[in-house]
Amino acid sequence: MSNNNEINSNFLKQISDLISEYSNKNIQKLIEDLHVADIAEIINNLSVKEANYLYQLIDEEKSALVLMELEEEIREHLLSNLSSKEIATEVIENLESDDATDVILELPQELKEEVLSLIEDDVHASDITDLLNYPEDTAGGLMAKELIKVNENWSTLQCLKEMRKQASSVKKVHTIYVVDDNNKLTGTLSLRRLLITESKIFIKEIANTEIISVHVNEDNASVANIMNKYDLIVIPVVNEENILVGRITIDDVMDVVKDEAEKDYQMASGITEDVESSDSIWHLTRARLPWLLIGLAGGLLGAKVIGLFDIEENIQLAFFIPLIAAMGGNVGVQSAAIVVQGLANESIKLNTIFSKLTKELGVALLNGLICSLIIFGSTIVLQYSIQLSITVSISLLSVIVFAALFGTFIPLTLEKYKIDPALATGPFITTINDILGLYIYFLIGQSIL
Repeated sequence: MSNNNEINSNFLKQISDLISEYSNKNIQKLIEDLHVADIAEIINNLSVKEANYLYQLIDEEKSALVLMELEEEIREHLLSNLSSKEIATEVIENLESDDATDVILELPQELKEEVLSLIEDDVHASDITDLLNYPEDTAGGLMAKELIKVNENWSTLQCLKEMRKQASSVKKVHTIYVVDDNNKLTGTLSLRRLLITESKIFIKEIANTEIISVHVNEDNASVANIMNKYDLIVIPVVNEENILVGRITIDDVMDVVKDEAEKDYQMASGITEDVESSDSIWHLTRARLPWLLIGLAGGLLGAKVIGLFDIEENIQLAFFIPLIAAMGGNVGVQSAAIVVQGLANESIKLNTIFSKLTKELGVALLNGLICSLIIFGSTIVLQYSIQLSITVSISLLSVIVFAALFGTFIPLTLEKYKIDPALATGPFITTINDILGLYIYFLIGQSIL
């Protein structure tokens, strides 16, 4: 039973019933062939008490991998029920260094050093300690220390012998790295070529010297972009002296991409902090309130803008305020979203900014003309005056063009000043577009009417 589709409500109820009956053997039989991600999904959908009970029935090596697949809140709870010794021997020692470091970072401060001191494998403990020194949002904080490396001066026969020794500590071999006597990365080695080459040939003669690596202080987003650009499943990490210090695999990068997407989505929605639905009311309020207050201030400024113009004689202008504000906000967010996406995947460079602005201007003019003609025809059909129809149409065209350029320019400006451009796709740009759009609308209305 290894198909994730079988983890449905009926299966979950069956597990829950067996837990209530303390039927350990039947539970173990049901989950023994499941993938760790499937077991984690089951635990995530159980009550806290049931989750703790089921976790205790998973064999030691598998339980550590299941732990890494769990939702953070559930993982923290399960860890809180384990002693320092159990965390060190049952969890940390069964994880690769990058995942083990993530677990250590989630522990309360007083437990971290204690758990580290209880790890029996000195090399593993040393690797984790080393990784703890790197910021979490860098390649160093993302990498694992476990890898297969060979010296360029070894013969193929010696290389095979040394690889067998190293393989015992590596769960999955992605690439064989070639280093010199100073541990500097010089290339990679094809396993196929190694196997078909004579035993007396030196590794440097068959190594591939065209390698792509990242610096240990490279930020996570850049690592993700590099791996995506070159379609890599693993990438080596080097320090300032080009010494090989670790490797990053695609699964870790996917976690980064997911986290960044969630962060940008929340920011675009006007949430200033990383939040989960399980967070406290105060934490959720603190994350949402700042942009609500900005929106409130924007509404007051919008009211002030309307008050600047005398519309009593042309009260029908007020009928189209929601239309102008909504269209300006939508166009601005659309333009900003395209630019933010381009900045994230590095498809927009400094030398392409002018062409980007020109293109957005063309798109805005075409969209604006189409929408203006539609609104002009609609207002005539609805028997509004020709002057009002012309006013609304010209205003709509002007607001759409302005909003498109504004939505393109703002994220580029934020990026220049090292501010997350995702801010431009949220309430920030919508609020400003509302205010300036209304000003343009009433200015044109005053001129024509």
